Amino acid sequence: MNKELIIRSSSEAVDFALLKDGKLIELHKEEETSNFQVGDIFIAKIRKPVAGLNAAFVNVGFEKDAFLHYHDLGPNLASQLKFIKLVTTGKIKDFSLKSFQFEKEIDKDGTITDVVAVNQSILVQVVKEPISTKGPRISSELSLAGRFIVLVPFSDRVSISQKIESKEEKDRLKRLVQSIKPKGFGVIVRTVAEGKKVAEIDKDLQNLVDKWTSMCKKIPTAHHPSKVLGELNRASSILRDVFNDTFSGIIIDDEELFNETKEYIQQIAPSKESMVKLYQSKDTPIFEKYSIERQIKTSFGKSVSMSKGAYLIIEHTEAMHVIDVNSGNRSNKATNQEDTALEVNMIAAAEVARQLRLRDMGGIICVDFIDMSNPDNRKILFDFLREEMSDDKAKHKILPPSKFGIVQITRQRVRPEVNIETREENPNNENSDIEAPILIIDRIASDLERIIKLHNKVVLNVHPFIAAYLVKGFPSIRSKWFFEYKKWIKIIPRDSYTYLEYHFNDNQGKEIKD
Repeated sequence: MNKELIIRSSSEAVDFALLKDGKLIELHKEEETSNFQVGDIFIAKIRKPVAGLNAAFVNVGFEKDAFLHYHDLGPNLASQLKFIKLVTTGKIKDFSLKSFQFEKEIDKDGTITDVVAVNQSILVQVVKEPISTKGPRISSELSLAGRFIVLVPFSDRVSISQKIESKEEKDRLKRLVQSIKPKGFGVIVRTVAEGKKVAEIDKDLQNLVDKWTSMCKKIPTAHHPSKVLGELNRASSILRDVFNDTFSGIIIDDEELFNETKEYIQQIAPSKESMVKLYQSKDTPIFEKYSIERQIKTSFGKSVSMSKGAYLIIEHTEAMHVIDVNSGNRSNKATNQEDTALEVNMIAAAEVARQLRLRDMGGIICVDFIDMSNPDNRKILFDFLREEMSDDKAKHKILPPSKFGIVQITRQRVRPEVNIETREENPNNENSDIEAPILIIDRIASDLERIIKLHNKVVLNVHPFIAAYLVKGFPSIRSKWFFEYKKWIKIIPRDSYTYLEYHFNDNQGKEIKD
């Protein structure tokens, strides 16, 4: 498995495409005007505590107030508020917390009005970016994420990632971290720290302590509200969270961003620095070179095609996302209905896992798989879906398929859903729109895959423009079909056809219908 991060820069935004074996699995956009990223820390003001919600609305400088629930305050809120007051008034110059006297933890079942007051200054961190008409969701339990660890101020707890399975390794990491961590800070050890030496983890720890100190120095002179610690740029934050030994390349089309990324990789994985490459071709845009534009067109519509003629229908309602799995009009004489259902469901499960990450869909997702009567097959599907979603960094939970084939998924969403309009103006009718014309090739290929098994000779009738595209170059798309199916597909241009119209005929000239 190879992963590549392709980064495209423009004057307004930077786009990040994460590829897994050449297939697009994540797409992110960082806009110049984006002032609120997950992980940013603000010195803010409490605007209004609301006892009925047991939460407070907080002014962080956004047009809508941020929402801070009591359960997101953290047990050491009193210590944090005391620290901010002392720092703001200049009574604390040492920000290491080693001599700072902690306050008593707040009651975990307390009331918001007992612990915060109007106009009180507080340090908060963005945990959910502004979505739709809502302001950011914030927490006052701060954490500074590094490559191997997460530093938690006003805490003494050391915890280890649950994904590290070896008890011996967990114990080793816990002893290691306890021996180097500064007083007044808790540490969460990330999964990627498994097997790492003390020098690597200590370097990460010192970087985070320096970041904390730098942030605290800004507080006395900072305007309330204002950002006092920004997250890494999106390229670095993506690399920090997903970079591992399976990465084979990071390709960037902007020299400044290339230098920044190379410097970051030098810090976290010096041996991998050579994989960061600058894309300099002026002839082909970087997203077209790596077939990303094509994959975006084919992946973000209401209908998503898959192999074997199957496809997904993805609908979004006010309350949830609904995904319907369709087998297409397939004719499969080699297997029975149950085996066919399992085959299509397995293909769909992999695509559903990809779509959730690609679109960053959150909330409740209901997937209507094809009914399977065999409970063993339902378990196979469930286990496969869980495995496919194991790489998803967003918190999620999957329930086993019901007897009706429905799988319910909840998935955390911390950013607005990626929504790209893929429909284009209809060349035959300017008052309507159609699916992107590039999808026609995929649809023809999908239909051909099904038809070719049942007919010795197949003739394809298409619009002249499409016909020219299918036969151009070497190897042409038609040549690739010949090598794959060992049958020559005759292509006839039809002037009377609309751009997206096509039909298959058999060796007697009769149209092949589904």
